Amino acid sequence: MSGNSSSGSEPPFQGILSRESAELSEQVKDPGLSLVDRIECYEDIINLEVGDTSLSRARNIEREATTRQIFLKFEGGNPTGTHKDRIAFAQCLDALRRDFDTVTVATCGNYGVSIALAAHLAGLNCVIYIPENYHTSRLVEMVKMGAEVIFISGTYEDCVLHSSKKADENSWYDANPGGSNTSLQIMAYAQIAHEIYDQLRDAPKIVSVPVSNGTLIAGIYRGFVSLHKRGKTSRVPVMVAASSTGKNPIIYSFKKGLYRCTELIPEKIRETMANEPLINWHSFDGNEALYAIRESKGQAFDISDQKMVLMSRLLKAKEGLNVLPASTVGLIALMEMNQEKSLEPDRYVAVLTGKKAG
Repeated sequence: MSGNSSSGSEPPFQGILSRESAELSEQVKDPGLSLVDRIECYEDIINLEVGDTSLSRARNIEREATTRQIFLKFEGGNPTGTHKDRIAFAQCLDALRRDFDTVTVATCGNYGVSIALAAHLAGLNCVIYIPENYHTSRLVEMVKMGAEVIFISGTYEDCVLHSSKKADENSWYDANPGGSNTSLQIMAYAQIAHEIYDQLRDAPKIVSVPVSNGTLIAGIYRGFVSLHKRGKTSRVPVMVAASSTGKNPIIYSFKKGLYRCTELIPEKIRETMANEPLINWHSFDGNEALYAIRESKGQAFDISDQKMVLMSRLLKAKEGLNVLPASTVGLIALMEMNQEKSLEPDRYVAVLTGKKAG
């Protein structure tokens, strides 16, 4: 099964990007311009639209938890509403520089939308593979952006292997996690650390992050390590990882005291409406994530679906944030740490990775 772009004169990114970015996209796609000029226009789009997401103090959550200085880094401000835009645009910029005409990726939802948008703005063809048993609500967005969406049998991990194989066979740009893409994606996520530093002017005591493949927490850690080595911060924060109970290799491996990320049994992984962005049986950047947690003397937490949903509702009621339940696991982990032993006076950051649609 596949889908193609929708008809009509309305731009597919109407309402999520500025008019300036739309105009820049036309220049990126202009074959009459030099590659250098096209790349510069695409970089301008990234600078206008991606990153610099809000970091706000959650005073009402602090009152609920009887603690202080909890800051929320809300990635829902990115164009498609999740942190995935950071790596999607970095990958498509790389594809543009290297003169690819097609980009491919496997997804269960959010990353596919991010890649579809980033590729559309770059004038790249986009082929997305999705496990046939997944029924993401974001499929319509991918198709609207002009992506070809193909469902195949198997797990998400199987789709990644299939997408990478097709990339090799057809000389497409492979934007999947792991392998040669790890360093590029980690660098894109490292920018989150720089944004936190820009506002707090030092590293917080703890940064608590949702994990799936592990790239996000590895990138934020690397960003803070770089800042510390350059003398910008007084410390590297403790990195805390959180994910769906029993359904993430990084959390499982850390709790087992392993130095390398082991795989889980695929048949035991069950998707729900709440946990879908978090679960997998193989974390492609799991070793990098484990390193970040271990080296920062961090912790890892299993979080239930019920807690995710309740925290999502609490954030809506108390802080006015319409947050995807899976995005809340880092904040829940912080709250559980505070319940076990009251957090000492300092600053703490929870990364919220995405917003609810609609």
